[in-house]
Amino acid sequence: MARRTQGTSAGLDRERIAAAAVVLVDRDGLERFGVRRLAEELGVDPMSIYHHIKGKAALLDAMSEAVLAEVAAGVDDAPRDWEEITRWTAHRYREMAYRHPRVFPLLATRAQTSPVALAALERLVTAMREAGLPDQAVADAPLMLFGFLNGYLLAVLSGGSDVVGDMPAIDATAYPTMATLTPLQVGFGSVAEFDRMLDAVLGGIRNRADR
Repeated sequence: MARRTQGTSAGLDRERIAAAAVVLVDRDGLERFGVRRLAEELGVDPMSIYHHIKGKAALLDAMSEAVLAEVAAGVDDAPRDWEEITRWTAHRYREMAYRHPRVFPLLATRAQTSPVALAALERLVTAMREAGLPDQAVADAPLMLFGFLNGYLLAVLSGGSDVVGDMPAIDATAYPTMATLTPLQVGFGSVAEFDRMLDAVLGGIRNRADR
């Protein structure tokens, strides 16, 4: 594709640039991502991108916001109970991570302060306060939830986006208790395992509220 010269209209906007960047990282990975490579994909001069997004850090934030928008899609039909909102959000987040395993590390390693991210948190904490949970439990809940989601999904996706399996066998002589528990750690990366872990997080939030 012939590259447009700097200053010539390329029909670009922030959303189109971010979407193209997500496609590029999905294909080639973050380690190969750069503004020049993105400009080549779009057929523009790199300065055309900088006209809309000021630097690589801002571009990474725009990519994060683009995939988080997928999580928020359909939010008008989401439940209103705080536990149901948490489950709905968590499963949508998981599905997004599996669609974009190479983009996902951005969400786990960079502060997410975009309007779409803050709107999701506002919806969750508002439902918690309306249900009567104490403010300290509500304030701690987003970190508990996304600490779990980001850590768990990074661990699962590090082996590939389609990894679902059992934990490796453990030497029962050296580690007898761990070996005994291994059969209960089945379905690594599965929806069933995800729900078990999410139940534990929700239980922790409820316990904080009860205290």
